[in-house]
Amino acid sequence: MKIGIIGAGNIGATLARKLAAQGHEIKIANSKGPETLADLARNVGASAVSKEEAVADVEVVILSVPFGSHSDLATVFQNVQEDVIVVDTSNYYPFRDGAIPEVDAGKPESVWVSEQIKRPIVKAWNAVLAATLSERGQQPTDKGRIAIPVAGDDPKSKLVVMKLVEETGFDPVDSGELGSSWRQQSGTPAYCTELTAEELKAALEAADRSRAASVRDTLIKQFMEAGATISHDDMVARNRAATA
Repeated sequence: MKIGIIGAGNIGATLARKLAAQGHEIKIANSKGPETLADLARNVGASAVSKEEAVADVEVVILSVPFGSHSDLATVFQNVQEDVIVVDTSNYYPFRDGAIPEVDAGKPESVWVSEQIKRPIVKAWNAVLAATLSERGQQPTDKGRIAIPVAGDDPKSKLVVMKLVEETGFDPVDSGELGSSWRQQSGTPAYCTELTAEELKAALEAADRSRAASVRDTLIKQFMEAGATISHDDMVARNRAATA
């Protein structure tokens, strides 16, 4: 498939590398311009382009930008064909993105993103830590394979994204419509807890909307205070404990 990725941080760069390795034709862009991505693009097997080029002549666009930056992308999608699938990998953190009253009042993050770019989206790859995505993918037959939730309103688009999730080394789990994607937001049992498919399904069902934001803020405070001393496995363990 022809896939454009906007955002070249840990998640975007890893997706570019993994999907290129599966034979997909990848274009990658960031906010600073293609010249800043030349080395990364060469290393992962992608083409460095502008944001406008990243959404042109592709079948899928993956957005891997800070949550608050989506409002800046509306014009990028003005002339993109309706059948192009748009995937969002972001998460809302008020300390970084600034307070967004609609989201703070309970609007699912992905619904807000869809409204900003005026496009239907599929939510995927948001509920894994960067190191999980980069290092812990497995073969479909491997025992204990980690699962990733995928939410969206269009079944065909969601199936395409679920296939891509599988190609990155994880079991895709259909987590429902976009309006239910709060179940895979930060502060919920499905978020960054490295669960198998069956465990993830139970975690999505157990999500408590009323306490998710409080859990999110408590955890991020702990992680920031711990700094570099906190290990990846400890982060997963703390997410599991706080959301249990």
